[in-house]
Amino acid sequence: MMHYVMTLLLFIVVFGIVVMSHELGHFVIARMNGIHVVEFMIGMGPKIFSWKKGDTLYSLRVLPIGGACLFEGEDGLNEKEGDAKDSPSAFPNASVWARIATVVAGPFFNFVLALLIAVIMVPNIQMHDTLISEVVEGSAAEEAGLHEGDRILKVNGERIYLFSELSVFAQMNKGATVEMLIDRNGEKIFAELTPKYDEKEGAYLFGVVNSHLVDVKGLRCFQYGWYEVRASVKNTYKSLLMLITGKLTRKDVAGPVGMAHMVGEIYEETKEDWRDVFVNMLNLTMLISVSLGIMNILPLPALDGGRLVFLIVEVFRGKPVPPEKEGLVHFVGLVFFMILMVVVLFNDVSNILHIGS
Repeated sequence: MMHYVMTLLLFIVVFGIVVMSHELGHFVIARMNGIHVVEFMIGMGPKIFSWKKGDTLYSLRVLPIGGACLFEGEDGLNEKEGDAKDSPSAFPNASVWARIATVVAGPFFNFVLALLIAVIMVPNIQMHDTLISEVVEGSAAEEAGLHEGDRILKVNGERIYLFSELSVFAQMNKGATVEMLIDRNGEKIFAELTPKYDEKEGAYLFGVVNSHLVDVKGLRCFQYGWYEVRASVKNTYKSLLMLITGKLTRKDVAGPVGMAHMVGEIYEETKEDWRDVFVNMLNLTMLISVSLGIMNILPLPALDGGRLVFLIVEVFRGKPVPPEKEGLVHFVGLVFFMILMVVVLFNDVSNILHIGS
């Protein structure tokens, strides 16, 4: 029973922080530009409680899976008494650049949150750079001629800073050959490696080991925090591309229920030491914040990216798209995402039952 209570509480905290950060971005920039925020909402569904301060209603709702920052006059809704077309605080009456800033602020705040979390997290975990401490005998690295003391600079032309990025490359490429740029005592060398599948580890491995810990203190926290966020951003958009191209299956996708299950597993594995729980929850919050930021900036209806598309069109047209047409597009998008949420829910339950069987 305690396990389920802690799982629920940790999930609410983690997801709540990410959602609040996103909506706070919209809220702060909207207020700075004189846009009236009708309601600042955390959660979905029926209200648990709410309070009003000034012209804004602040509410906490029962389902901890989302939130919203509702603006006056947005999509023709949430209008004040009287004619919203003449209200200077209505969203449509703000300048197009103010509206663009307000829309972009949500995802931007997610990335800021991720960076702040990473800066707190990196001094409390073991950080490894890309220096090779050991080459495993018979491995792909040995066959490619890599040596102890080599420093890996790039993989397939992409600069890497963390040793953990290597394993991601190996898994995402599913054993495909990669090209590495190596720094060997100041000399730049190219090497081709085809990671080998290890039955014991259940993963593709290059066969290199790094036992060199980086001392992360002071300003280095920001440097390595940035490296962590950078790696998370790259992994997220690569995963999306793999999902679109069919290289990932539904078993690799998790929605809110799947994330809650993940929180429970992490808690169960680390509950003997509250510091391990704390650090792992920080890492998960960072990853979810990055994912939410990227997902919301995609140019899809009902998402921030979809609204941004209409605003960019307005910049080039010199006038807005008729609100009823834009509202219809976002409504269709909302219906689609509601259906998608149901599909993801069933997928999460199916994956959890499969794991438990």
